Amino acid sequence: MNLPDNPKISVVIPCRNEEANLAFLLDEVEQALSGRPFEIIVVDDGSTDGTRPMVTERMRQAGSPVRLVAHDHSAGQSAAVRSGILAASGAIIATMDGDGQNDPAYIPKLADALLAAGSDTGIAAGQRLKRTDTRLKQLSSRFANRLRESILHDGTRDSGCGLKALPTALFRQLPYFDGWHRYLPALVVREGFAVVHIDVVDRQRRHGKSNYGIIDRGLRGALDLIGVWWLRRRRKIVPKVTEVQE
Repeated sequence: MNLPDNPKISVVIPCRNEEANLAFLLDEVEQALSGRPFEIIVVDDGSTDGTRPMVTERMRQAGSPVRLVAHDHSAGQSAAVRSGILAASGAIIATMDGDGQNDPAYIPKLADALLAAGSDTGIAAGQRLKRTDTRLKQLSSRFANRLRESILHDGTRDSGCGLKALPTALFRQLPYFDGWHRYLPALVVREGFAVVHIDVVDRQRRHGKSNYGIIDRGLRGALDLIGVWWLRRRRKIVPKVTEVQE
């Protein structure tokens, strides 16, 4: 998928009750993308803390690149990512989690990797090294990734990393379902595009706790995996589409 030179990057941050982490995360994103055209879209997924007023105050600062998209009630991370994608104005969308564990310093590297890989590549996906999650969460994630790879063959070691960069036009055409953000490499491959990977180092969460539990993700993930496998099988041939001129 063709992208313009020096494209605007829309950083989509889904979050719920992450006021304390966003306070420093927004500064880090702005620093990481200094000198590039970009915007930051915070998607507040029904927070009950001070997330919304904190982001609103940030928006009032002169020259602020921050935008706020708000859900009237919590709809989940997948829905929050989708709301940010639909609101984005950049040619590239970079996603990251709002808990501070994803380092924004990797966002330019992901965008540059996507551009350098050419029009046949549809996603630059982060793959975490030195995980900082609990041992149980690491083991469950490792098992889930191995199972997913054995079925979907998307060549991705860690599809759960929040750091990813995709062309906006492609992102918007991917089939949406609850949990889709964990299967983006496989969905991109389904559309006939390649995947490029960037190793990233995870960080410790500074404040609060995860809003999404292991059992909750595991039970839904099993059904999602079957669904993505079915989607892949239902599209075996992806044609190259060109418009013929007179």
